[in-house]
Amino acid sequence: MGTPLGDFLRLKRDSTQPEQLGLPDHGRRRSPGLRRSDVATRAGVSVEYLTRIEQGRDRNPSVAVLHALCDALALTPAEREHVRYLAKVSGDECTGHLGREPARRDVRPSVRETLRLLEPGVAVITNRLGDLLVWTPAYEAVAAGTGLLDGDAPNLTRYVFTDPRARSLFPDWDEVADEQVFDLWLGPKAENAEWLAAELAPAAGPEFTRRLNRHKVPERGVLRVHHPDAGDLRLRREFLELPSDAQLLLVLLPDDEATSRAIARLAARTGHGRLRAIS
Repeated sequence: MGTPLGDFLRLKRDSTQPEQLGLPDHGRRRSPGLRRSDVATRAGVSVEYLTRIEQGRDRNPSVAVLHALCDALALTPAEREHVRYLAKVSGDECTGHLGREPARRDVRPSVRETLRLLEPGVAVITNRLGDLLVWTPAYEAVAAGTGLLDGDAPNLTRYVFTDPRARSLFPDWDEVADEQVFDLWLGPKAENAEWLAAELAPAAGPEFTRRLNRHKVPERGVLRVHHPDAGDLRLRREFLELPSDAQLLLVLLPDDEATSRAIARLAARTGHGRLRAIS
């Protein structure tokens, strides 16, 4: 049985071409990407050891080996951070350190007050599973009419994969879907992601499962939104991690004047409200 770390390293090896790393192309290969021998040589480890890591038979490679493998595959900073996380997850799976509690949904009063200070900005407190927990009136104004906040427990991941309106709302739906799936790996416990995956998989189908197992590290550029009332919006995203809560403060900033004016019109239409929270 493999591990998340082994799966990710193998996927990166398969998706990297020799010419990308300045290596000679040795001709036709049985599988795409780099040979294990190419990566092992660049990392200074044996092919047998790399095979054990990829197949999940070695779940606790040293920090030095992880750094060497990241260098060998020329990973980006975001991909290297993902490798560090997956190494912890894979080791915890082996030693049984992972808990089974659900993701935290309560938001501390001081965090709520921080969010309140951001008004009239477009901001929301969420977690890595996509639960939308507390949001400003401006966020609610932007989400109005999209279906995102419908129901008692709004969840962005569920919305993206199961609500047909999401594909119209997000012109770059593929990128948004990859982002939401990737964040499941960053949940406070592996079982949280497994719990949501079990809930989503029957409804979302193979599109969700395929992305979950792909480990694509997102770039998180400008978010494009095709709003049903306001038209096309361009939003820059700023994230503030709340490590002790395993939550995020997300602020959406207009990327151009047209977006700024459109958000102002939406906010004026709904009036000034209070913070909304899901308890």
